[in-house]
Amino acid sequence: MAFGWIDAQAEQRRRAGLVRTLRPRPADSPLLDLAGNDYLGLAHHPEVVEGAAAAARTWGGGATGSRLVTGTTELHTELERELAAFCGFEAALVFSSGYAANLAAVTALAPHGSLIVSDAGNHASLIDGCRLARGTTQVVGHADPEAVGKALGAHRGAAVVVSDSVFSVDGDAAPLDALAAACREHGAGLVVDDAHGLGVLGEGGRGAPHAAGLAGAADVVATVTLSKSLGSQGGAVLGPARVIDHLVNAARTFIFDTGLAPAAAGAALAALRLLRREPERAARARAVAGALHAGLTAAGLDAVRPDAAVVSVRAPSPGEAVQWAADCRTAGLAVGCFRPPSVPDGISRLRLTARADLTEAQIDGAVRVIGETRP
Repeated sequence: MAFGWIDAQAEQRRRAGLVRTLRPRPADSPLLDLAGNDYLGLAHHPEVVEGAAAAARTWGGGATGSRLVTGTTELHTELERELAAFCGFEAALVFSSGYAANLAAVTALAPHGSLIVSDAGNHASLIDGCRLARGTTQVVGHADPEAVGKALGAHRGAAVVVSDSVFSVDGDAAPLDALAAACREHGAGLVVDDAHGLGVLGEGGRGAPHAAGLAGAADVVATVTLSKSLGSQGGAVLGPARVIDHLVNAARTFIFDTGLAPAAAGAALAALRLLRREPERAARARAVAGALHAGLTAAGLDAVRPDAAVVSVRAPSPGEAVQWAADCRTAGLAVGCFRPPSVPDGISRLRLTARADLTEAQIDGAVRVIGETRP
């Protein structure tokens, strides 16, 4: 029977407690949301919403084509200019998603004969980029610059190192200084996925590469998403102008994909301008993460110290993690639930998003609910 093997895989997932289901949320959900990635609390900000609406009224509901045909509007280029300037890079290129941006950066910068050195904890989009690239991929231990240096030292030819700046599972930060040093010792490029750093780390939320003094360097490329701190949707690659020009001509997820919807570009641009005007939001997101971690550890829970705005709480098993998250929802709190294969070490977790707009009462209430519903 066609697709008969799907039933066997579905049964395996059920037995392992790994079944995933869609859970549509209403617009007026009563839950306190610590599951989404709205780090700065901008997704519903009036200026961001109006930015989306104004762009849709001006440019229509869609981009109408690929960026190289009709999909590039003046709004896209305005967003690219301001995003590059804010983060400290020479140029930027906007994509329809952060996933597409990562695929573009890795595949276009790792031609046949090159070496890609990839952190074992990287996001799935970087991993898929490595799989699609024509270069050879070597996976090294998590946050291990020494292993990166050894891998680069054993290769002759073009090479690129790819790493998250903040890893999405535990919220720990990559040692960007040491990674850049290893790359420069061996003449390799560095691609940093700053999806969880933009808006949270660096001066006024300018991102992890900016905080590490790497923004604008000729050998550093950063990717970002517009769907987290900027409360919109889409992604971008930031880097030297010659790298961005290369992506325009070589990145398949740019050339053959419809451009980002104008509404998303307008929302992201409005959020970026708001962040530039209110830089304290970045520090507040970090402070909320610290407060959540302190409260959870004081309650005796195994919470990982956050380097940005992601707070991870270990669970005994996949099934207990799912039940824990469900019990939190019943008590009025939405939390993320990460299970294999989303977690590279096989340890299931609750994943909490610190938001700059959370009150002290909401932080205390979240800690109380998680503690009271623990397995």
